Amino acid sequence: MRTNLTKAKLSQGKVVFGAIVNEYSPGTVELFGALGFDFVFIDCEHGPMSVDQVENMVRAAEVFGITPIARIPNHDDSTILRFLDRGVQGIIVPHVNTRAQAEAVAKAARYYPEGHRGSAGGRPQDYGVGGNRDEAIRWVNSQTLVIPMCEEVEAVKNLDEILKAPGVDIVHVASGDLTQSMGNAPQAEVRRVMDGVIPRIKAAGKGVGIGGNNPSDIARIAQVIKLGANFITIGAQGLMRLGAEDFQKKIKAAL
Repeated sequence: MRTNLTKAKLSQGKVVFGAIVNEYSPGTVELFGALGFDFVFIDCEHGPMSVDQVENMVRAAEVFGITPIARIPNHDDSTILRFLDRGVQGIIVPHVNTRAQAEAVAKAARYYPEGHRGSAGGRPQDYGVGGNRDEAIRWVNSQTLVIPMCEEVEAVKNLDEILKAPGVDIVHVASGDLTQSMGNAPQAEVRRVMDGVIPRIKAAGKGVGIGGNNPSDIARIAQVIKLGANFITIGAQGLMRLGAEDFQKKIKAAL
């Protein structure tokens, strides 16, 4: 059974970076693993991938040493179970607005005694090969990242209670839906709210995730890291676009 390298780095006080992949592309996962990114954010909320395709994305991540984490489409126990049983080492759960929702998600993601996740062996437990069941369950529990998203005004209002939910490792703040929830507020106002949320999450001893990052805006990404964010997601397509644009600019200047 594999160590969650992203969780290990976070426990060492390091900042981790992940590429958001929103379509079925094991090769893209492998590329970002080869580039040294810490985790891949397999987007199954907005992306079209099936759980079978996710399993192949997980295999690609395992080969290239990058942590596979999936954003799932809803809070249902059955959804959480199906994704974790494919071998993802963390779940990002959208629109978690209350402590009760956060607690329910955390319990669904872990085996007894920390939760009530259904146990059927399989990939997460190396198909039962080697070790014993109790050791396997304890290990998988310890390596699973539970990451509710704070992306609505209601979640911001309830943040202090959400942060008390046992089993939550990271709270991920994303600007896209937060902007909508704030009535399509100006960017400066959304950033002010996010900047206020970051230290509150950090002070509670949780990891601080920040999404909606523009790979061209290095100053902003550096700013949120200085405020305490340590789980940074960036769109793979945006990163590839940036590289392509840089190439075009440089080749045109050289000719």
